[in-house]
Amino acid sequence: MPRLDEDAEVEVKLDGAAGMLQQAIPAILRRGLFEAPGARIVAVVEFASTTYTGHAVGEDKDPQVKLRVKLAEVAVEGDQIRRLREVMRAMYRQRKMNGTLDEIGPGSQDVDAAVELLLAEHPTEGEFEAHEERERARKRSGGRVERYG
Repeated sequence: MPRLDEDAEVEVKLDGAAGMLQQAIPAILRRGLFEAPGARIVAVVEFASTTYTGHAVGEDKDPQVKLRVKLAEVAVEGDQIRRLREVMRAMYRQRKMNGTLDEIGPGSQDVDAAVELLLAEHPTEGEFEAHEERERARKRSGGRVERYG
């Protein structure tokens, strides 16, 4: 595991494997991004570090780490976008209060409350698993739906 000086500035880059990102962005949004340079989408993304350079003693390279998108979900509805942006703002304010940013915006600094609000209208893991089981059962039965009476 590489060790850096505590005050070393590490440059972050994205690696070229963007398969998860491709899958997470619906075709209509990808088309919109292509047709309107500068357009934006809002997403929840999980990264993993893949490579690093510039950590050896006497090496003249600045420290750099490459990240790969491992999971991504893109907000597709206005309400989802608004709430994700509020979560981002709350996280920003929290970092500012911890002394890592230069400006502070209005609103709550409670990231957990913002995330809870965001998740309140989304299915829980249990609800999702029940849905998946219903889908599997429907496929096993050949897609037929029997009705009585």
